[in-house]
Amino acid sequence: MRHVNHLLWICFIVSNLFSINFLFAQPGVKTQWTPDGNGYYEISDGQVLEVKLLDPNHPAVFLDGSALTPQDSSAPLKVKQFSISADRRKVLLFTNTKRVWRYHTRGDYWIYDINKKELKQLGKGLPASSLMFAKLSPDGTSVAYVSKHNVYIEDLASNHISQLTEDGTDRIINGTFDWAYEEEFGCRDGFRWSSDGKHIAYWKIDARSIRNYLMLNTTDSTYSFTIPVEYPKAGQNPSACFIYVVDVKTKENKKMDIPGDPVQHYIPRMEWTPDGQSLILQQLDRKQQESHIMLCSIEDGKTKTIYTEQDQAWIDIKSRWNDDDPTGWEWIDDGKAFLWVSEKDGWRHIYKIDMTGKEALLTKGDYDVIGIDLIDQRNEKIYFSASPANATQKYLYQISIKGGKATQLSPTDQAGTHSYRISPNGKLAEHEFSSSTTYFTGEIVSLPNHQERLAATVRRSLPQGTPKPEFFKVTTIDGIEMDGWMVKPSQFDSTKRYPVVFYVYGEPAGQTVTDTYGAGFNRLYEGSMADDGYIYISVENRGAPAPKGRDWRKAIYRNIGAINIRDQAMAAKEILKWNFVDSSRVAVWGWSGGGSSTLNLLFQYPEIYKTGIAVAAVGNQLMYDNIYQERYMGVPPESQADYVKGSPITHAKNLRGNLLYIHGTGDDNVHYQNAEMLINELVKHNKQFQLMSYPNRSHSISEGEGTSAHLSRLYTNYLKQYCPPGGR
Repeated sequence: MRHVNHLLWICFIVSNLFSINFLFAQPGVKTQWTPDGNGYYEISDGQVLEVKLLDPNHPAVFLDGSALTPQDSSAPLKVKQFSISADRRKVLLFTNTKRVWRYHTRGDYWIYDINKKELKQLGKGLPASSLMFAKLSPDGTSVAYVSKHNVYIEDLASNHISQLTEDGTDRIINGTFDWAYEEEFGCRDGFRWSSDGKHIAYWKIDARSIRNYLMLNTTDSTYSFTIPVEYPKAGQNPSACFIYVVDVKTKENKKMDIPGDPVQHYIPRMEWTPDGQSLILQQLDRKQQESHIMLCSIEDGKTKTIYTEQDQAWIDIKSRWNDDDPTGWEWIDDGKAFLWVSEKDGWRHIYKIDMTGKEALLTKGDYDVIGIDLIDQRNEKIYFSASPANATQKYLYQISIKGGKATQLSPTDQAGTHSYRISPNGKLAEHEFSSSTTYFTGEIVSLPNHQERLAATVRRSLPQGTPKPEFFKVTTIDGIEMDGWMVKPSQFDSTKRYPVVFYVYGEPAGQTVTDTYGAGFNRLYEGSMADDGYIYISVENRGAPAPKGRDWRKAIYRNIGAINIRDQAMAAKEILKWNFVDSSRVAVWGWSGGGSSTLNLLFQYPEIYKTGIAVAAVGNQLMYDNIYQERYMGVPPESQADYVKGSPITHAKNLRGNLLYIHGTGDDNVHYQNAEMLINELVKHNKQFQLMSYPNRSHSISEGEGTSAHLSRLYTNYLKQYCPPGGR
């Protein structure tokens, strides 16, 4: 359940406050580097510019507005994304984009031929804004793309379009994915060119057995209508998954002979081997506890397993440790081996695996690798992020591709969270630094010495007089040490007692306690919580994806709604012992998984939490999608009792305090039925509460004129009414 990830909210907060452009805006969108690796291409003011890292203020025009203007138009295309061929002779342009679930992944594609100075639209005759994931062939003579769940190839000389798959429907999905694969595995782009351009490998998802969840729209027409969302609930079988290879010349499609029941496994990763003769893929079992790396021969479709891994909880895939992007394979040694990330020794480490399955541990030690930033094969170095001493922070490290001792490259005097966009040659990087008090981006540094080559272009600090978040640790009665941050009232008086508001998430999809700019900021509160006299706190329970080792993260297995809730409540009990906290004024709030945690805290520990605001919560875990919920809670009916025990509706009868429940009726992620099930349970036990439904709003509750302002006012007024601010 990639609910509302805290780091994404921090990006939302900062970008809205200061109009900052972040390094990574949409998952899977890769930087287009210049051939020498010392610059990149970007869209700006209707042009494609070549930006030199060391001279970003004087970019060269790669394609001007006239080149991007169709013959029958007076204005250039509004390009959303682009890619440049390896020979720099053609540019593929993505425009007129439309959202598919979370991201803008379908639209129109155009090709610009630099030598001919010619701009042409692709896919003519296909529906407008229906093309997805267009990619140039390795030789640059054709483009493949998906439209309406079929794979096509278009010859760029003649613009002849060939349809490579014929069976695509809304339930037979070729070259892309269903809702659950996209939401929970980060899978969107579902086909790959072979290195010689003769074949295309693609996923085929058979979702014919998946039932629709029907969202109801009652406001956009005289008569209501339903919006079907193909959505597999926990305990229901997932879509069947297959891998096919098509010969682009003969159009012959061949299914790869992957062992096992295609309904009871997942294939979250698939790529070509460097020689272009085989595929390499990862297969997970339904429980996501067993991972197989397989090689598939395209000649006969035969499959061989070269590496197997097991975990008694679950196995994370690449999108969990690499910017939500599952594409690509981390090849080294001229394609004879690759890098792999595993928690098999209790920590998230990088391993080298050769094509026979022989492994070698590269990053040894009691620390977690947070993500791989760059593999510099020429200099035999791996750049990765980690934070061995402080789970709220992140730093860049370097290690030999052969293993050994890792070296921290991020400055030791900049405590906080470091992010990098490293050039392919490993010599330069755009550096972004964030802490609870400071933010800067645009600094260019040389690597590995991390010497500043160009000063940051954007710098922000907390406004003068704004209380700084204080980081702390609290140890519960169970002996669990938890990280936390706290923002005290602006006019703090240690002789007075103040109300405390806890912000909670609590599930494996995100952290709340990170040393980043925006920590301690409440985007829903209208005004300043600190100025109004609130203590604002967040603590991080077991199960959060913090770099604190496998056991910390996976303690929550089959315990969502139990162990995370107890950790939060026991931490709150310790905090309420502080002499400046008013235990009679304790509130908690959260969104999505945090909304679920809010409900559970309010219901299971009513003696602690007096007021709760829950937004878009999962009230019944059996109503969420199977990939997420089964990963962390097991597969019903085997683990049905755990689902029931951890679901807020089970404990709703214990409500004693004040509850404001908020949900969008058009939420395709956490369905509105969760709200109505919860309402029924509260009504049954005569529990009084307040409800705000936002018609047709999605999980973000952001659509519609005035929505964000209304939600903010609602949240603030309720908090002030039932958890009054100020010291006493």
